Amino acid sequence: MTDSPPVSDVYDCSDLDARAAGLDAAAAAIGRGELVLMPTDTVYGVAADAFTSAAVTGLLAAKNRGRAMPVPVLIGEASTLAGLVVNLPPVANELAQVFWPGGLTLVLEHAPSLAWDLGDAEGTVAVRLPDDDVARDLLRRTGPLAVSSANRSGRPAATTAREAIDQLGEHAAVVLDGGPRTSGAPSTIVDCTGPTPRVLRVGAISVDRLREVVPDITD
Repeated sequence: MTDSPPVSDVYDCSDLDARAAGLDAAAAAIGRGELVLMPTDTVYGVAADAFTSAAVTGLLAAKNRGRAMPVPVLIGEASTLAGLVVNLPPVANELAQVFWPGGLTLVLEHAPSLAWDLGDAEGTVAVRLPDDDVARDLLRRTGPLAVSSANRSGRPAATTAREAIDQLGEHAAVVLDGGPRTSGAPSTIVDCTGPTPRVLRVGAISVDRLREVVPDITD
């Protein structure tokens, strides 16, 4: 068994003092354009400032992932979504109201005025509001973050901070340890840019559950 790669700071978020210090350190690291490993409600993620292209490039490089798979964006409040997209289709709003916060990612046309580069997204952005207190506390401090699963491309997603550290720890300035993620399922992704919403990936939320809200959704 090999030793885990070193990281600068690991914070146990089950301890209130450590959690507060970790959130401060993570927000400062994001502000410097560095990467942070963080829990979400699905799996552990690696986060970068969504508006710092060099940081997003570093995230993709750490995962050994190309630009053809753009990085999703996490937000801390549902109200933030309106400022990121050209328009919010009624179907997307309905899905968000039912499944946010939670394991649903919505693909929408992003506002052209936004100064970000998340990969070859062709004018779209994949947005999610996670159902995790640590993640949302960080997002409230930093604003929208580019977050991808904390694993190297082709390897299983990390469900514990240790697994995230083992894969990407050498690239991260701060690690927020929120305990194990029990589901291990990624978010379900729904493309809302066309006339009919389309499921791009089935994950934490089943197609049947989605159809209870939007009957004509396709997969």
